[in-house]
Amino acid sequence: MLSIIGFVCAAVAVLFVPIVFGLAGIVLGIVGHSRGEPLGKWAAVAAGVGMIVGFVLGYLVVSGSYA
Repeated sequence: MLSIIGFVCAAVAVLFVPIVFGLAGIVLGIVGHSRGEPLGKWAAVAAGVGMIVGFVLGYLVVSGSYA
């Protein structure tokens, strides 16, 4: 269950507040993995990638280089 919420946080981190949702997804993925959920580590990885993509998209939008 925590892994699924971690994946949701990863998706949300791409568009909204990447530092908050990305870190929440990483933590949820790690906790899920430690509780024996098989997708926990992948949720943490996805949240990290989503956080990075969110930062890059935010930078491109603010700098005006997205055209």
